[in-house]
Amino acid sequence: MEANRMDELGIEDLNPTFLFTWKGTRMGTEENYHSHDFPEIAFVLSGAGKYRIEDVIVPVQEGDLLIINPGIRHQALNGVNHEITTTEFFVAFTDIQFKGYPANFFPVKDGEHIIHTTGELRQKLFKICSSMEAENAVCRQGRYFMLKAYLIQMILLVIREQCEQPLSLKGYAFESANKKYVVEQMVNYFEDHYSEKISLDRIAGNMYLSPFYISKIFKSETGDTPIRHLINIRLEKAKELLESGAENSIQEIAASVGYDDAYHFSKLFKKRYGITPSQARKKM
Repeated sequence: MEANRMDELGIEDLNPTFLFTWKGTRMGTEENYHSHDFPEIAFVLSGAGKYRIEDVIVPVQEGDLLIINPGIRHQALNGVNHEITTTEFFVAFTDIQFKGYPANFFPVKDGEHIIHTTGELRQKLFKICSSMEAENAVCRQGRYFMLKAYLIQMILLVIREQCEQPLSLKGYAFESANKKYVVEQMVNYFEDHYSEKISLDRIAGNMYLSPFYISKIFKSETGDTPIRHLINIRLEKAKELLESGAENSIQEIAASVGYDDAYHFSKLFKKRYGITPSQARKKM
C-alpha cells in the first residue's frame, strides 16, 4: 500500500494475541541473522546501535521504533569496542489483520522498518514499556489481559502516528505537556520519599530517560534543580518537626528527612533559614 493510503487504514477488529516481551541491553552482536513467523515491535529505550535488516545496515538510537514483520530477516549489531550499548524493549504478538494487508502484517509508512519517534508519542511509548515490564514481573490475576491491553495501546498509537494527524488546538504544546508530566512525577516522588535515599539515576531509569534530560527539563519548568528542590522539601519537613515541639534529637530529625550526617543537615538548615536547628527549636 502506498504511503498516502495509510490514511485509509481500517481497524475493524483489533484483537491480537500477546506472545511475550523482552527487555535487555545488547553487549554484542546478535548471534543469528533470522526471521519470525509473527510480528515484533522493538523500542529503543536508550543508547545507539545498528541493525541488519534484509541485508541493509540501518542505525538506531533512543526513541526509535522497529517494526519487524513476519519473514523479515534481521540481526542486532554492535560495534567492536562495545563502548555504546543499546537497551531495547521487545513485544511479540500475532493475530492482527489490517485492511489491504496480509494477515499478521504490521503496516509502516513507505515500507520502512523504523519509525523515529519524538514528543508525545515517544513519552507514551516509554510509559507503556515501563508498565508492561512491571506487569510482566509479577504473576497477578489478569496479567495476560493487562499485557494485551498495553499491546493494543501501543499498536494504536503507532498506527495513529502514521495516519493523517488532526489539527491540534491552537496554542497547545504537546512537548510542554510531556515535560510538565515528568516534573509532576518527580515532585510527587520527592514528596513521598524525601526520608529515603534518593538517586536521580534511579528516577531517570524508572522513566526510561537520562538523568541529564530530567534535570534539564525540571529546571526549565520550575527554575530549580531536582536536588535543590528535594533539599527544600527536606528542610521544610525538618522545620515543621522542630516547630511542632518534637523531642527528637537533631540527629534523629536529620535522619527522618533523609540525612545521615547531622552536621551537614545543620549547615544546610542554617543556610536556608539563617538559624541552626537548635535555635529554631528554642524559638518555640
